[in-house]
Amino acid sequence: MTGRRPDSPRDRARYLFDRTLARSTGTLMGWLVITCLAVVVPVSAVLVWTDPGSPPSLSGRLTAAWRTSAETLRLGALTGTPLRMVLSAVLGLVALLCVSTLIGVITTSLAERMAELSRGRSTVLERGHVVVLGWSDQVSAVVGELVAAHAGHRPRAIVLLADRDKTEMERALAARIGPAGRTRLICRSGPASDPAVLALVSPREASTVLVLPSVEPAGDAEILRILLALRAVVGEGTGGPPVLAAVHDDRYRAPARLAAGPRGTVLETDTVTARLIAQCVGRPGLSLVLRDLLDFAGDEFHLADATAFHGGPFGATLLGHADSCVVGLLSPLGRASLNPPADTVVASGSRLIVLARDDGTTRPSDCRHLVDRSVIAVGPPPADAAVRLLVLGWNRRAPLVLEHLRRTAPPGSALDVITDRAVPGPREPEPDHTPQSDHTRQPDRTPEPDAARPVVRFRTAALSRPETLLGLDLTPYDGLVVLGPDPADGPDHPDDWTLVALLALRLLEERTGRELRVVGELTDDRNRPLAAVNPGSDVVVSGELTGLLMAQIAQNRHLAAVFDELFSAGGSTVCLRPAGTYVRPGSDATFATVVAAARDRGECAIGYRRHDLRTVPPDHGVRLNPHKGERRAWSAEDQVVVVATDPVHPTEAAGQPAEETEAAGPPDPGGKHRPQRRPGRTDTEPDDTAGSPLAHP
Repeated sequence: MTGRRPDSPRDRARYLFDRTLARSTGTLMGWLVITCLAVVVPVSAVLVWTDPGSPPSLSGRLTAAWRTSAETLRLGALTGTPLRMVLSAVLGLVALLCVSTLIGVITTSLAERMAELSRGRSTVLERGHVVVLGWSDQVSAVVGELVAAHAGHRPRAIVLLADRDKTEMERALAARIGPAGRTRLICRSGPASDPAVLALVSPREASTVLVLPSVEPAGDAEILRILLALRAVVGEGTGGPPVLAAVHDDRYRAPARLAAGPRGTVLETDTVTARLIAQCVGRPGLSLVLRDLLDFAGDEFHLADATAFHGGPFGATLLGHADSCVVGLLSPLGRASLNPPADTVVASGSRLIVLARDDGTTRPSDCRHLVDRSVIAVGPPPADAAVRLLVLGWNRRAPLVLEHLRRTAPPGSALDVITDRAVPGPREPEPDHTPQSDHTRQPDRTPEPDAARPVVRFRTAALSRPETLLGLDLTPYDGLVVLGPDPADGPDHPDDWTLVALLALRLLEERTGRELRVVGELTDDRNRPLAAVNPGSDVVVSGELTGLLMAQIAQNRHLAAVFDELFSAGGSTVCLRPAGTYVRPGSDATFATVVAAARDRGECAIGYRRHDLRTVPPDHGVRLNPHKGERRAWSAEDQVVVVATDPVHPTEAAGQPAEETEAAGPPDPGGKHRPQRRPGRTDTEPDDTAGSPLAHP
């Protein structure tokens, strides 16, 4: 063992100096005075003695040295008797103390004010601004789309209030959405459920108020508190701004609607996300279409004047616009009807729901002469065959995903669910002679053909292990759904497991040489480029669709009724179908011909996806709202994007009880029960929202 190195005199001196300074403020001031005098007095003496014009006498030089030192230290420069010099020094010290104290007070006040401003506690004096309350995964999508919508218009402000540091919010928004252009982004810090803090963002003078959903376990209850605080600040009545809120659990939808008031709209995020995941299973590329449809970078939904078509059939409007696609009607009472029958009469006061670049491109134009009837496909489309689907993982949206899959799957289909937790439900029979572990067990490949609705079977496996995923036999399956864990379940990066699962499935595809339809769910849009999926698969970012919907409705409140039907069970929805269903493969035809063929089948065509460009970013071959006169050769692998009625299984449409659902369907996480929703509602039904993810008056 080596001895301690002896301390050097330099180390001892430094230690003694540090210990002396640490005693008190007076000690520090004493050392400061000694240091100043030790430097100023000798230097002043040198300057006097080396000056040729200095006094020749010693007393004169000492007086000159004193004057130089006093002027340097601001102690006064009076000369004369020692008493006068001491009094001058005392006055100089008092003046120095007063000035230093004044500077300190001013500096402290400014620092406190700057800290107050940095905390975001000053009142916003804007009018006509958009208020965004809360911070969640949707904030970048909402703010980014609002910035894109405001581009090219008069400058507007977006005020964000969340219980986070103001500087952190500004940095996060700048990193995610980039420059805001002419839009002013104003961040304020504090709990939005506090009326005193909420009043800082002037919600009464806002054009729209958006309340973002929270990922916290009690996030929906916090949404209710924010809505009640907003009512307390704005006041009762109908004079406040429109309010758009989002909740996760449908049990909070009715209370949130009541708290939002008569001008409020409540969006149920889990229902929207679950339905999108279920729809993407049989419609590869649907997530790309919906992203293009809902963002402000391309074409989006608008309301157009229908005066030129009043009294005529709705079918005539489909070929009545060259640069926009008509998809439905908005009644004078604000009820939206997407893809109504072609013979529906366009009543006076109705407006057309169109897909267009902007409001200026919705001018009527007769396109019937562009239709070539000779290339329109004849005969009914092929019936959907029974499928077998596999769901990997579990989260709070899983019961809703299974509900939508069972509702829309063809008869004879089957659903297998593999989770890493115990989920009650029918189990696959245990093999009698295999020593394999649970994760390599082979499922029964024979679906039940006599079942009117798909049967759901559950299995437990260690999905966190890559060898479990690589040991799966995917031969009997026609599609897979990978559900990532909820952020509130604990993992700091919930997308990590999903990315590993998608990578393992891609490796299985390479081993077998068979391309699978995979739908993966992520929580962060920045992880989308990392997802290893084939061109025929989809990646759904939970929450992103909610953010896009909120931004669209914030810009046009009347679109709430449109999205209400578009994302409600049993309503019209966006589909991708083979181009051969509408025109003969290999034929050269205009898009107007496709629109006419879709109208004959009771659908509204709004675009297409080219098969040869499906791997080319950023649109992957998706083309929405092409000009009616656009002519191209249609391949059998191309797809047409249409708004059509979502098929519902006959047993559920007829109101028959779904016995398998009660027996096989798993409960919600934590034992929460979600009631069954109706397929939809008709125009003659009362205005309830039991089958709709959007709740509004």
